[in-house]
This record gives sequence, C-alpha cells and structure tokens, in this order.
Amino acid sequence: MKTGKRAQFVQILETIDGSARLASFHFWRVSMVLLPLAFSVGCSVLGLSNSDPEDTTTTNVAPAQESEVSLLSAFYGLDDGLPPLARFLVCGGLPGSDGMPVVFSQEIDLETMQAGDFRVVLGDDREGEIVCVTPAPANDTGELRTILMVGEFGSAADPPLRVEITGNLLSMDHRFNFRGDQVDVTRLEDGPSLVLAESVPVEEWGLDQSATRFPFGGGSGCPASTRQVVRVVWNGGVTKPGGDEIDDVERSAYRVLVEDEAGEAREVSPFAIGDLGDGDNNHELCLDTEDPALRVAFPGGLVTDPREDLNLETAVTVTR
Repeated sequence: MKTGKRAQFVQILETIDGSARLASFHFWRVSMVLLPLAFSVGCSVLGLSNSDPEDTTTTNVAPAQESEVSLLSAFYGLDDGLPPLARFLVCGGLPGSDGMPVVFSQEIDLETMQAGDFRVVLGDDREGEIVCVTPAPANDTGELRTILMVGEFGSAADPPLRVEITGNLLSMDHRFNFRGDQVDVTRLEDGPSLVLAESVPVEEWGLDQSATRFPFGGGSGCPASTRQVVRVVWNGGVTKPGGDEIDDVERSAYRVLVEDEAGEAREVSPFAIGDLGDGDNNHELCLDTEDPALRVAFPGGLVTDPREDLNLETAVTVTR
C-alpha cells in the first residue's frame, strides 16, 4: 500500500479516475437503452405529421353546417420559438419555427389531414407558410382534435389573423367535413384559455397508467378510485410558470359544477389530475363523484403557455 502524502494523493486520483470510468460506463449503458427508445418514440411522433402542400382527400362528405362542428381556436403560441429538437421530432427537420395549435370540436381522421388543408391568413390577405401539421404531442386516445401547425406565420408586429380550412378534413367518424370553417387567431401576447370540456367514456380512462419517460407520447392516468373523468382542452399547452408540470395548487383551482339526481348543483374540485407528463394541452379531471359534470372553471394567472404568458380566467360547458 502506498504511504505518505504523495501516495495518498495518487490514491485519490485513482479513486476519482475509477469513479469517472464507472460513471462513464453507466452513462454509456443508459444511453444504449434510452437512445433507441428516444429514436423509436421520435419516429412514431414524426410518423403522425404531414407536410403535403396540397389536399389529397377525395370524399362525398359535404362541408358541415356551422352549428354542427367547428374549429374552436387557433393559438399563436410561438414566434421563432419552436426548439430545434421539437422541429425535428414533429417535422423531420423541415424549416419553420413558429408554432400554432388549432383545436377542433371533434377528433380528426388523420388519414384525411394534409398540410394543404390549412391556410394561415395575415394582413392584406397574405398567407403564412405551413411546413407541416401534426397532432403531437396531443396524440393520446380521445385527443386527436388538437393539430399543431409548424411554419412561418408572421410576428407580433405582423400577426396572423385567422386560420381557414381549405381542404377536405374529416372528423374521425367521417360524419363531418371541416372544409370551409375558419377561426380568428389568438394573439401572441394573450395567455391560454379553456376551449372544451367533455365527459370521458369509461373505456378510455386508463386508470393508474404511468406517463411515458419522455415529455410527449402519453400522459398519466387518473387513480383507480376515480368515479368520473372530465377532459379539459386548453387552446395551447400549459404548465406552471417556469415550465414545471402543474400540481395540487392548480388541481384545487379547477372548479367543476356537478348536479345530483335531485337537480341540486354544487362545485367540487378534482381529487387528482390525469394526463400529466406528456407536454400537451389536455388535462383529465379525476372526480370522486358520479354526479354529472356540467361546467368547468379555472381562475386567471396560474398557468402559462410556452412564452410564459399567464392564463385568462376561463370556463367551459361540459359536453357528453
């Protein structure tokens, strides 16, 4: 055994070197496991996107009447702010760094969706450039009504004004065609708000399921003791200020109006929140009552969009 200060110093260096090699080995081993998984998930996300500049869907389904279905929102959430990795995952590295999710009243049949189905209109009837469209990260069961458009859509000084559906874009059940619908764009500086709430069928609850290991690709489920699930949809992705996932502060802020068999209404808060950990614009409100939910409200100033714009006070009626 080495003795003296020099020998002790050498021993310390050898210990550090051994630890570094061990850490390097563990990093390599973990990387060999996670990188293929990340690549696989990335490929699956990329497989959901479409960059065809023309509408290629042929159908006999006539455009829906305005009162039947609608394009609910178009949220100008990011101006030159879409991270390169996100662009690669959703668009395969195509140019374009503006992000604008649009939300439909019904889920979309992705086989009928092309980038050419959408038109972003700026001032003087100029058009923004749409390079690809994708449901990611909102691609869980029941979520295929939010479509993220990626491209170049102007700026805060020259903002997009509205989004139009110019191609044959069908609902998942092929009952409705969204062609001809349009909606005004929410301004870049405006915060997110709720645009839809719906009762989730029991077969879609996914109780106790875990979120994926990546910030996309599948959210968490409600606890096993859940008696009712209400899905709420924001017009853009939301987190706590700073980017962390929401917690009990936001859970308790959700107020759900329910009505019992006698017709008496009362407000409750969800006892848990599902569909966390996947970076999308959906939350599942896990309720411990079977009394039907009628309305969901959320106070202003608690969650932010990717630009850190605080949410507005907001409320929506629950559809069934």
